[in-house]
Amino acid sequence: MDALPDLGSLADQELKDLIAELSAEELEISYRRRILHGKIDILRAELVNRLRKQDERGELVITGADVEQLTDILAGRVRTGDPR
Repeated sequence: MDALPDLGSLADQELKDLIAELSAEELEISYRRRILHGKIDILRAELVNRLRKQDERGELVITGADVEQLTDILAGRVRTGDPR
């Protein structure tokens, strides 16, 4: 993240421009986040559908730990290091 300039040295218009710039950036990031959450929801729904079909056929269904790990991966929460 970029450091803010010396705010006391900025003119009123420069402050307004900086606010507008950062607000636009926030909107862009928020939009991207919503798109990613939508993709995650679609992937989870597909996984649930597949698990239901496997269960109906009597096949081995993955564990809750597997789903949790997939959720962490999709959410960008990758575990690092040895858990022991």
